[in-house]
Amino acid sequence: MKNVKESANFIWSIADLLRGDYKQSDYGKVILPLTVLRRLDCVLESSKEDVLKKYEQLKNTGIEDLDALLNRASGYKFHNKSNFTFDKLVADPNNIALNLRNYINGFSEEAREIIEQFEFENQINKMDDNNLLFMVIKRFQEIDLHPDRISSMEMGYMFEELIRKFAEISNETAGEHFTPREVIKLMVNILFLNDRDILTKKGITKTIYDCCAGTGGMLSVAEEYLNELNPDARLEVFGQELNPESYAICKSDLLIKGQNASNIKKGNSISEDKLENEKFDYLITNPPFGVKWEKFAKPVKAEHEQLGHGGRFGAGLPSVGDGSFLFLMHLMSKMKHPEDGGSRLALVFNGSPLFSGSPSKTKNESSIRQWIIENDLLEAVIALPNQLFYNTGISTYVWVISNHKPTERKGKVQLINAIDFSKKMSKSLGNKRNEITKKQIAEITEIYGNFKPSEYSKIFDNKAFGYAKVTVERPERNAKGQVVTDKKGNPKPDSSLRDTENIPLTVDMQDYMEKEVLPHVPDAWIDHSKTNIGYEVNFTKYFYQYKPLRSLDDIRKDIMAIEQETDGLLKEVIG
Repeated sequence: MKNVKESANFIWSIADLLRGDYKQSDYGKVILPLTVLRRLDCVLESSKEDVLKKYEQLKNTGIEDLDALLNRASGYKFHNKSNFTFDKLVADPNNIALNLRNYINGFSEEAREIIEQFEFENQINKMDDNNLLFMVIKRFQEIDLHPDRISSMEMGYMFEELIRKFAEISNETAGEHFTPREVIKLMVNILFLNDRDILTKKGITKTIYDCCAGTGGMLSVAEEYLNELNPDARLEVFGQELNPESYAICKSDLLIKGQNASNIKKGNSISEDKLENEKFDYLITNPPFGVKWEKFAKPVKAEHEQLGHGGRFGAGLPSVGDGSFLFLMHLMSKMKHPEDGGSRLALVFNGSPLFSGSPSKTKNESSIRQWIIENDLLEAVIALPNQLFYNTGISTYVWVISNHKPTERKGKVQLINAIDFSKKMSKSLGNKRNEITKKQIAEITEIYGNFKPSEYSKIFDNKAFGYAKVTVERPERNAKGQVVTDKKGNPKPDSSLRDTENIPLTVDMQDYMEKEVLPHVPDAWIDHSKTNIGYEVNFTKYFYQYKPLRSLDDIRKDIMAIEQETDGLLKEVIG
C-alpha cells in the first residue's frame, strides 16, 4: 500500500499547478482523465513498437477493421497507434496540445470512448491557454502507474482516494462513488461462502453484476477473491453506472485486465436498464441511500402497473423520497431461476428499508418485504458498525438474498449484530472513523457460516417478521347509551372510537383480542375486511440489551459536582 499512498499524494500534488487558473471543485476534470491516460500509457509502453510496426504493415492493405489485429500486437484489448507516448509528448513542449490530441485520437475505439467521458478536450484548451499543459503532462510522465508496480486493486484505492479528496474540497458527496473495501470484502466473502465447492472446480466460469458500479470496486474485489480461491476460475463482470467519470474509470480497469469492457454500461439502471435480458450468478451493490426518484417515476410506475410481476417492480413501489428498494427489486429480476442454479445477492442499505411503509391496500415498502420474505428469499441481514462510510455516519445493513438457500436455511432468516466488530482508525476520512479488520471480517463470515444462535446471531422463522394490521371497531351508541344497529341488526361502528392493532402472524387473532383488547373494551370487534398484512425487521428489538438505570445517589453526586463547578465559575466572573 506504500506505492498507493505515495502515488496518490504525488498525483494530488499536481493539482497545486492548477491553483488560481482552476476552481478547486474543477481539479478532478484534469487529474482524473490524466491519471487514466497515464495508466493506459504505462500498460502499453512495452508493446508500443510492435503496434507501430504492425500498423505500418497494415495501413495500406485495405483491411477495414485493424483494431483486432493491433490489439493482438499490444497484448491487450486496446492499443494506441499514434507515434506518441507521455515520454515523447514532453520531448516536444512547443507542440504539446496538438500532439496530445493526436495521441488521444490514436487509441482504439473502446479506450477513446473512455477518455471522451471526461470531456477532456475542454481542459486541453484551457490548460494550453494558461501555459499549464506542458507542466501538468510533465508531472504525470514522472509517475509510473504500470500494473506491475500498482495492481488493479491498488489503482482502485487510488482513484477512490482522489475522488474523495476532490469531493471534500468541493463539498460534494464522495460516498455515491464507492464503498469501503472492507465492507465489500465481507459482502463478497458471504456471497461466495456456500459455493466454495463449485468455485474451486477447474475451468469454472461465473458472472457477477453491480447495478451501481461506481469505479468498479465491488467487481474488482469479487474478481480478486475468486482468483485467489481458484486461479483456474473465471468471473465475468457486468455493471452499469450513471456518473460518466466513474463509468470511465471502471471501464478502463476492465480493459487493462483483459475483461470484456463492453459489459459495463452507462446510464441509470432503474430507468434505462442496458442489460435487460441478462441473468447473473451473483449480484452485489451499494445503491445511493435515501435518493428521491421522482425524476424517473413515470417509467417505473408504468412498469409496475402494466407488467406487475412480469416486470421488475411487481412487489410494490417505495415512497418517492427513497428509491433504495427499486435497486433491490431490479437486482432480484436478474437472478437466475433456481432450476438454472439460482443466484445470490448482497447489497448495503441504511435502516429505513427494514421498517418503512405501513401495510395498506397499495403496494409499498411493507408489501415488498412481505413478497421477499414469504417467497423465502431473505437469507440474512447483517448490522454493520457505524461510521464506516466516507459520506455518512448512519447505521448500515447488508441484506443477503438467495433463491437457492441451503436446506437448513429454508424458511428461516438469520440476523447478525456486527455493530461492535470494528476498530477506530488512526486518522478519519470524512465521516469514516471506523474500519473492520481482516480478523473481524473472518469472524462475521464465520458467524454467518455457522448459522447458529449466539450473542451476535439470531435465527427466526420467516413468519416471525409478519403481522396483521387489524382495525378494531366499537359500536355507536345513542343518547341513552344503547347500541345503534343497521338494517341487519349488526352494531354500527363508531368511527371516532376506531383503533388499529398490530397482531403478530405467529399469534392467533382471537386469542390476542381476548387477552389484550376485550378486558379493556369488551364491546370491541375486528373488521376483517380492513385487515392488511405487513412485514418489518425490528433489529433493535431482537438485540436489545437492558441497561440498568443509574442510582439516585449517583445522579445526586453529579448534580452537586456541577453546582460546585458553576458556583466557582460565577465567583470568577463576578469577583
